[in-house]
Amino acid sequence: MKDREREIAERLEAATALMERTLNWLEERGAALSGEVEKISATVDQSRREAELAEKLAAAERELAEVKAESASALLNPLRKTVPASTTEMLAKHGIGEGPVDVRTLDAALAGLSLEQRIAVKSQLLRAGAIA
Repeated sequence: MKDREREIAERLEAATALMERTLNWLEERGAALSGEVEKISATVDQSRREAELAEKLAAAERELAEVKAESASALLNPLRKTVPASTTEMLAKHGIGEGPVDVRTLDAALAGLSLEQRIAVKSQLLRAGAIA
């Protein structure tokens, strides 16, 4: 048992010595690190970055204006300029041909259709630019 106690005592002494060395190393390291920290500062070239961002903003605004102009012209000049054949045939039976259609004449020709069908025919004619 005495051998076992002696072994434990030796190990404790070795651990204590190691801890003392570590403590001394930490104190030395702490002293080296405790010096004053110099002020760290960085400057960014704001004027160049601001100019880049202003240029990108101007380009985006130009593109937005172009898109708005295109959409406005698309509303004024719809892509579809023709009326479906079934609508043209129905209107021809009532004496309404190509070209601008008078609204009163159109209403008389569409009198036999349901409300939904009249709305559909009128919207087709509006898209084609045939209603005056």
